[in-house]
Amino acid sequence: MSLFTDETESVEESPGHFRGNISGNWSVNGNPNGGYLTAIMVDAALRKSAKKRAPIVTSNFISRGKPGPAEIVVEEISHSPQFQRFQMRLFQEGRERVRTLATFSTEKESCLDERYETGPAPLPPRDRCVSLPDLPAYSLFRQVELLLDPACAGWLENRLSARSETRGWMRLRDDHPYDMTSILLMADSLPPGILASRGMVAWVPTIELTVNIRNLPKSRWLNCSLRTRFVTCGLLEADGEVWDEKGNLVAISRQIAQIRTG
Repeated sequence: MSLFTDETESVEESPGHFRGNISGNWSVNGNPNGGYLTAIMVDAALRKSAKKRAPIVTSNFISRGKPGPAEIVVEEISHSPQFQRFQMRLFQEGRERVRTLATFSTEKESCLDERYETGPAPLPPRDRCVSLPDLPAYSLFRQVELLLDPACAGWLENRLSARSETRGWMRLRDDHPYDMTSILLMADSLPPGILASRGMVAWVPTIELTVNIRNLPKSRWLNCSLRTRFVTCGLLEADGEVWDEKGNLVAISRQIAQIRTG
């Protein structure tokens, strides 16, 4: 098994009650990545669900999680021939940290209706992209390799852009095969787009994250982008896309986050 599998698994101690552990290997400044926390919760729910695709997942981050033991409570909300819906709650030290709603469906054998009115971000070849410098507090990027489009990487040298967008190639560094839970992680692994226009702001904590998974990728490298267009009273939105190298849409996401500077 891979590190990601080991560190998202939990044990069902009683019906619907799971015991797991949040690893420090998927963190940004000591804060566990929101996609990683969501993956732990969805992994637990998948073991209760008769349907094994998770095309719609929304997490609300109620209080800050941290590395260490966690309890996950999984509750089925509804069940129909097409969809099965669950609510998952993650607790640490008796306090609810994350609440997630997920809609599960049957695995599709074929897709008869597919139409894209846009395509992947036009990224340069990987040998012309910018690797992140060693950031000891960003353990996430020891597990996820990121190569930034140079046009979006100026913030690393305090060269700012008028456009709040991050684009780049990403892949898991180990051989873990992409699945529903690892796509949740990858959809939340790009640095915030607001860094391109504001520089290294103190913190951009996510309040809500929604990921729609459309396909499992057919390549190891993923073409990822994250764009912010509006900042209002300290809140911003970030719209993300994940594509594979074959031109298949893997996932779309939307985050609502705070921007905390100083």
